[in-house]
Amino acid sequence: MPEPEGTAEPSLHQLRLFLALGEELHFGRAAARLHIAQPTLSRQIKELEKRLGVPLFSRDSRSVTLTDGGRALMEEARATVEAMGRLRLRAGQWARTLRAHVVVGTVGAEAAMPYTHAVLKHLRAMHPALTVEIRALGFAEHLARLLSGDIDVAFLRPPVPPGVELLELATEPRIACLPANDPLAQRPQLHLTDLGERVFVDVPPEVPRVWWDFWAMDPRPDGTRVRYGPVVSDMEGLLHTVATGQGICFLPAAARELFPRPGVRYVDVVDLSPSISALGWPVEHRDRPAVRAVREAATAAMSAAHWEHTPSP
Repeated sequence: MPEPEGTAEPSLHQLRLFLALGEELHFGRAAARLHIAQPTLSRQIKELEKRLGVPLFSRDSRSVTLTDGGRALMEEARATVEAMGRLRLRAGQWARTLRAHVVVGTVGAEAAMPYTHAVLKHLRAMHPALTVEIRALGFAEHLARLLSGDIDVAFLRPPVPPGVELLELATEPRIACLPANDPLAQRPQLHLTDLGERVFVDVPPEVPRVWWDFWAMDPRPDGTRVRYGPVVSDMEGLLHTVATGQGICFLPAAARELFPRPGVRYVDVVDLSPSISALGWPVEHRDRPAVRAVREAATAAMSAAHWEHTPSP
């Protein structure tokens, strides 16, 4: 039995046709725009009017105009079509991402840290069809590539510029990285005032200054500014610069185990604030499927285990 007039739901296709004709107010132009035959358009509009129980257009031999009901329903139809488009886009993102690929950036030694392993283990368990690509990033690029969306998330060390959201994972002390032949390298521990005359390694201008100011402790607690020396873009360049006596830097305590190098010594600094390890993602991308998947895995990993703040042996 056919449904009574005005009770059948219109199709999304019919709403699109209604919007096109409502904008063109000409069956021939609307049909051409939609790449369908004019009689097909006319038949579908009549069917839509029947389903809605409302006449949408007034037609005569010379013009097509919207009825009062047609004008009233145009915005509702447009909102419905746009909402369905957003639904399909979001569903497609989830379907593609959770069956496909996520790009995870790491800086320095973050790929070796136990919390990184724990998060990625949970990610693979929660989304076994997801492939995970790990990209090692240099100082000069990691935040820019995160904000651009080139990578989905990053294991990094704050602070970060505006636009990046963080989930803190662990903390650990920072230590001084000195040339082995520096007299201060022979001491069991240091204070920041001991290092006031030392030149500090610098980073390229594209690195957010808020990040390197933290790592250089610039300014120092007494208000003095740091003197900068050679510019480096990655960890190997930094260690080489220190080993050759061109500057010093501060690094996470894990560097002792992860970055032993000839010509480099690590020394505790008693009044140097600790370093935070975090998972970061662009604020505007936080609900993208790939980002959400890693965020949820990180939350699960933190709930399931407690890791040390130094690498596993």
